[in-house]
Amino acid sequence: MVLIGSDRFIEHQTPEGHPEQPARARVMQEVSRRWVERGGALRPPRPATRAELVQVHTPAYVDQIAATAGRGVRLDPDTYASAESYDVALHAVGATIVAVEHALAECTSAIAFVRPPGHHAEQDRAMGFCLFNNVAVAAASARATGLDRVAVLDYDVHHGNGTQWMFYDDPSVLYVSLHQYRFYPGTGALTDVGRGDGIGCTLNVPLEAGAGDADYDRAMRELVGPVVTAFAPELILLSAGYDAHGRDPLGGMRLSTEGYAAMTAHVQRLAASCCDGRLAAVTEGGYDLRALDACLESTLTQLAEDPPTSATSVTGDTSRIDRVIPAVRRALGPYWPGVL
Repeated sequence: MVLIGSDRFIEHQTPEGHPEQPARARVMQEVSRRWVERGGALRPPRPATRAELVQVHTPAYVDQIAATAGRGVRLDPDTYASAESYDVALHAVGATIVAVEHALAECTSAIAFVRPPGHHAEQDRAMGFCLFNNVAVAAASARATGLDRVAVLDYDVHHGNGTQWMFYDDPSVLYVSLHQYRFYPGTGALTDVGRGDGIGCTLNVPLEAGAGDADYDRAMRELVGPVVTAFAPELILLSAGYDAHGRDPLGGMRLSTEGYAAMTAHVQRLAASCCDGRLAAVTEGGYDLRALDACLESTLTQLAEDPPTSATSVTGDTSRIDRVIPAVRRALGPYWPGVL
């Protein structure tokens, strides 16, 4: 298992009081330092190329973000670029691609600690703190190496609208999201199942505020796991957002640090059973600094270990997922007969 990270991610500046603050990168630095002290491997990122970016973003949009270099720009009500942000964002995408390259070459796990996050960025639009869609570019780059099927799992508290729309027509990329609904950005309804050739290859699990460890555990066991297994990806990408943690100031979920570790273990087991352990993760949200530190640490610890062959079901209230499972099965069942 390898970690990809850099001090460069501090250089993306946001206004005072903004939740996506440079202090998040300092937490990533500290967790990385502890990882290296324990003997863990840390690799630097490289900047993504224009050719890599335009696999999912329009050339005009790439030019728009490039034009922010050296100055401060407000791109939408929540999203900012500072003087160094364009280059930092290139390294965030590049770090994710490096994680994919390592996972494919070594049949193992890799994780990129990056900011700005990426999953809200659309083909031609910055939004939700995101400039380029890190995980989407990495998925497209993996497909360009010759992979036939890639799965993207997203457990950020916010729905990854950018990732969904970029692959909405594409049967080679399965997009799965567990998120608070309705919540920013308002997308991610269970009836969003894909379009055209990609119909059935978008699986949304919209959860009410207050969902906790047992809800997420049951969703992974009864919805996500069966569909991902049937899809049989050759690589799994994980949008690892930690803002569903109970301490997070933006979300309304109740995942614990231990719940996040259990979620990561579920994804790790899927990678082991479906694609020889090829798993590449990249950070998305997570705005409580204490919770972010704990979750990054627990994710590293889990990915550094062999995936558990099985796990005891998490006990607790599952009323929120209980209300969603039948609806997801009705929406997706026709495209996954005998699976859901």
